[in-house]
Amino acid sequence: MADDPTKTGLDRKLISLAEPHEVRSWTQSLGCDEATLRQAVAAVGNSAEKVRAYLDQRK
Repeated sequence: MADDPTKTGLDRKLISLAEPHEVRSWTQSLGCDEATLRQAVAAVGNSAEKVRAYLDQRK
């Protein structure tokens, strides 16, 4: 994943936990904290679609 926070496209389909700005962006977008985001990615992988579905099931 690119380090440039201004780039989008594929960046919005895959979740990167390596960059602080990515983690911040995803936690805001998904409405969860960092620990929950990391747990979701560990459970289903880094596909944004799968993580959203996982988080929705937990609500």
